[in-house]
Amino acid sequence: MVCFNEDQATKDRHDREAILAALAGALKQGDKSLIGNKGFKRYVQSSGEHFTIDTAKVKAEARYDGLWVLATNTDFPAREVALKYKQLWMVEDAFRSMKSLLSTRPIWHKCDETIIGHVFCSFLALLLRKRLQDRLAEKGWSLEWAEVIRDVAELVETEISTQGKGYVIRSEARGVAAKVAQAVGVALPPTLRACAGPAVEN
Repeated sequence: MVCFNEDQATKDRHDREAILAALAGALKQGDKSLIGNKGFKRYVQSSGEHFTIDTAKVKAEARYDGLWVLATNTDFPAREVALKYKQLWMVEDAFRSMKSLLSTRPIWHKCDETIIGHVFCSFLALLLRKRLQDRLAEKGWSLEWAEVIRDVAELVETEISTQGKGYVIRSEARGVAAKVAQAVGVALPPTLRACAGPAVEN
């Protein structure tokens, strides 16, 4: 079955337009400027002593923007097959995250209990990540996970004491940090508030 992704089609078109714009500039500098650039090769054709943009190839490739093919031996409707494939991709992405981002492997523990605890915490982190992504999707926000990790990690509080009084200063909510807090229903504390406990001397 042939599937179509509108967002991917837009990306494919923009990527091709960027390559063609760069290729047009490279052709003005001479044929030698094309050497070693694999991205240009599929869009050029020889016209005698020089190269030109292969417009027929560009039009032919544009026909496949956003299209992808799935083969299945099930009797599921096309929509359900596409959704199952997307879920499979998400599972594979989760396992990649476990091995890299969450550092599940290698495990150097010697006791079964600590190994189980390590894996449990990794799966719990994945569960929380999935739930956060669901909450963001419910808000209509599609955020890069690297940006989420970076901006939330930069959100910190510092306790200070001045003139005998303690205060807590919250860092600025940069990037997508505020959206993440809103998605999970957490109100960010004020930027500056009095500290009830002992504070660190400034």
